[in-house]
Amino acid sequence: MLLELDSIAVAYRDHQVIHDVSFGLKRGAIGCLLGPSGCGKTTLLRAVAGFEPVLAGRIALAGETVSAPGRLLPPEQRNVGMVFQDFALFPHLTIADNVAFGLRGWARDMRRARVRELLELVGLPEVGGLYPHQLSGGQQQRIALARALAPRPKLLLFDEPFSSLDVELREALAREVRQILKHEGITGILVTHDQLEAFTMADEIGVMHAGRLAQWDSAYNLYHRPAARIVADFIGQGVLLPGVVTDNRHVDTEIGTIRGPVLEQCRPGCRVEVLVRPDDVVQVADDDPSAVPGEIVDKAFRGAQYLYTLRLPSGARVLCLTHSHFDRPVGARMLVRLESEHLVMFPDQTN
Repeated sequence: MLLELDSIAVAYRDHQVIHDVSFGLKRGAIGCLLGPSGCGKTTLLRAVAGFEPVLAGRIALAGETVSAPGRLLPPEQRNVGMVFQDFALFPHLTIADNVAFGLRGWARDMRRARVRELLELVGLPEVGGLYPHQLSGGQQQRIALARALAPRPKLLLFDEPFSSLDVELREALAREVRQILKHEGITGILVTHDQLEAFTMADEIGVMHAGRLAQWDSAYNLYHRPAARIVADFIGQGVLLPGVVTDNRHVDTEIGTIRGPVLEQCRPGCRVEVLVRPDDVVQVADDDPSAVPGEIVDKAFRGAQYLYTLRLPSGARVLCLTHSHFDRPVGARMLVRLESEHLVMFPDQTN
């Protein structure tokens, strides 16, 4: 592992904000700390960078302990780069001088060659003589990345780097940054509240909640196999639908039976809540024997698709995705059935 966090705790004065966080990141991998504002993800990133001491636990880089109680290797000695939300470019320096800022100990020819190489890498070979205010936001973010990459850090940290950009540019730039990091073989950690950014850029994602790491996993597993209710609620869209365990492989719900491994503590008759995603609920024709009626209570147009919110006969609600040519008004009746390949369940909190 290039980066290892072992049971990390961080506190501000008497207030503990990070609790018992552990994960590892292999060399060349890209990780992400994902969660809402105030969940502790930026504090954890600052601890990795060396800006915050740890109350307990250990942070190691390439096998060397850089943070532990009583030990704090300064940020400038960690060979860790950072890319900030506000780009933090020096307005009085040219783009070339901004990129070269961290190369002051290099020979002049090597410094110039590295700047040329990086400007080519980020797709802006012609802007070296310009100043930051002459570039767009997306271009400035590429230059901030080039500057952080210049000294070849062991680890590159991104603190909400795309949040000031528009939605389409964020996704495109996240994809480009991933390609650049992979090209350079640089290990990275992204902090964001945006799931699409996380899914686009990261190999592994940690969902943060109230200063704790709820799950560290691939995007696929976070979506289809959430380990905790908080992950199921935060990742993607979906509802928790009441269900009843019929045997150790089946759960009955109002819109159909789902097959999969049942929680060990559940016996037949046990009430549970089943995660149902919009793509698990399929609109069907009137003659489908498994159809369940739902009333459309809300709809959202998404270009190629509509996202409908349906109220079932019991009053429970589910989400359903359809092709955008299937356009029905709010208040209309829609027939649906369940088509789920993953059983994700949690004990019913009313049990």
